[in-house]
Amino acid sequence: MAEVCHSITRRRLVQALGSGLLLSGLGVPALAASKELTIISDLDTPQYLVFRELAETFGQQSGISVTVNNLAHEANKTAIGNYLVADPPDICFWFSGQRMRQFVKLGLFSDISTLVERENYASVLGPLLDAVTVDGRQYGLPLGGLFWGLYYRADIFAQHGLTPPETFDDFYRTCNSAKAAGLIPVSMGTREQWPAAGWFDHLDLRINGLDRHMALMRGEMAYTDTALDAVFEQWAQMIHDDLFLHNGTSYGWQQAASFLGQGKAAMMDLGNFITTALSPEAVEQLRLIRFPMYDSAIGPFEDFATNSVHIPKRAQHPELAREFLAYFYQPEVLSRFVGALSGVPPRSDMSVGDDPLARTATQLLRNTQGTSQYFDRDTPPQMAEAGLKGFQQFTVYPDREAAIRQQLERVRQRAYAS
Repeated sequence: MAEVCHSITRRRLVQALGSGLLLSGLGVPALAASKELTIISDLDTPQYLVFRELAETFGQQSGISVTVNNLAHEANKTAIGNYLVADPPDICFWFSGQRMRQFVKLGLFSDISTLVERENYASVLGPLLDAVTVDGRQYGLPLGGLFWGLYYRADIFAQHGLTPPETFDDFYRTCNSAKAAGLIPVSMGTREQWPAAGWFDHLDLRINGLDRHMALMRGEMAYTDTALDAVFEQWAQMIHDDLFLHNGTSYGWQQAASFLGQGKAAMMDLGNFITTALSPEAVEQLRLIRFPMYDSAIGPFEDFATNSVHIPKRAQHPELAREFLAYFYQPEVLSRFVGALSGVPPRSDMSVGDDPLARTATQLLRNTQGTSQYFDRDTPPQMAEAGLKGFQQFTVYPDREAAIRQQLERVRQRAYAS
């Protein structure tokens, strides 16, 4: 191994990493001082701070200079296509599923199957390994999952006598009671577009089930298919009944979350990263339930988005990057990272911890019959862009349903043509 001093074998380094010596501070054999590991992340502040600490520990104990450049989510989405080609880091954070497969197809992510086999990750990841697998080979490691559901504040519900909804009928009763109490029933900011796609996902999964939903994601179903009529009709009814935040396109998701945090809104459909937009006092009152059931014979199926970590194909220090991933993916190390955002642990041998939201999300996931990722993670880029734009437009102009669906269908025919 070129990155290790001549007296240190690769196996000894792996054993040191695997034994937890890096965390204990007992030390590991130093790597060549001239080597530098560069990482690009797109983490929310709580996870970034934890990850930076873990990276520093690895660097200090291994004698490697580790640089972590953290980008905002939207900035990374724009930049990654360029830096993977022009100036790739040694490790980067991205999405699993279709978003990962597009870069695998372009030859921009490294095959790390030997690492997966060496560390026996398949035994602790189970079906979740499929999210980073293409043609039987692995190109990344799944991180904590984002379980999407309805969030509400327990104190606000108690104050106004609201009941967490389990069915669509319950949902309407809760929304009407919230309106009567002067609350926004559902806060949804669609300036970034993707929150509207999450609402579409949940409605489609509840009304049509997972198989049909995934057929749509794979381009096998038309957006003009009559199976989607009920989805858009139900959504339009909710819009006409004034259940959502007014002028939602003017608000980013964090601004929309602030209405929930301030006790001005009753509910919000989002992932566990919602906690980053709320005060500690609001987070303490935050509760999670699954999106209401539409038909007891269908599901429950859920959106469970899995971020992932990857080694670019043209990384300068790919072997060192693999050793960092072996360290980072230890259950006790990964638990610190995942726990910073109430994430669902990807490894079966990881503790859920004491975080009540993480415990709830994990329990809901275990009682789920199947999962999709998320609209813009399950569809190719061209379809994802059109879908997010179309769904955002629908939240403002539901009467344009026919035109919106026809446009989505035209894009579907082009996007899946190859």
